[in-house]
Amino acid sequence: MNVLIVLTSHDELGTTGKKTGFWLEELAAPYYAFLDAGASITLASPKGGQPPLDPKSNEPDAQTASTRRFEADAEATAKLANTVRLDSVAQGDFDTVFYPGGHGPLWDLAEDRNSIALIESFIGAGKPVGLVCHAPGVLRHVKAADGDPLVKGKKVTGFTNSEEVGVGLTDVVPFLVEDTLKSLGGDYSKGPDWGSHVVSDGLLITGQNPASSEEAANALLKKTAEARG
Repeated sequence: MNVLIVLTSHDELGTTGKKTGFWLEELAAPYYAFLDAGASITLASPKGGQPPLDPKSNEPDAQTASTRRFEADAEATAKLANTVRLDSVAQGDFDTVFYPGGHGPLWDLAEDRNSIALIESFIGAGKPVGLVCHAPGVLRHVKAADGDPLVKGKKVTGFTNSEEVGVGLTDVVPFLVEDTLKSLGGDYSKGPDWGSHVVSDGLLITGQNPASSEEAANALLKKTAEARG
């Protein structure tokens, strides 16, 4: 099984002067879910090379067994330092694609035409797509084959408005994930703040927050195995 993981290249947290990027747990937990299942993993980002890590995701209270394993894994950190450019990857080379969150994707991947086309091509080919935390916001411009928003009428989740309030960034982010998914016609649901909540609907798998990362990855593995027959 060949898995593509798409990371943000955006490192500015709006006009706050603070840094953002991808959230470490949301990469690390799925990375090892895929790796331990025997998958071959490719990391990509819009600009290629080393994607920016949200510094808050590397603070002591954000560490997990998966993040510690990743940080100590020379092969994994080398792969992260050399992500391929998003415009160089082709859907046909992969069985599935996964998007970790962090706030960065709201600025770049949500508007990236290569990302939009890539997700549309995976869905069109009958291959599952997984996104966690802020990454479901990347679907805001993605269309279904009939031209409607991909999430219209689909069960979805993503970072909640109340979780955004909790991190104090409601007025900083370019859009709120929960509001956007609802406005596109998504059948949005959520669990308790900061607890794992994962929703599957057809080829689309979404997770609410960092705690949902591993569960979302395992759901994506199961769906991908079914899609491959």
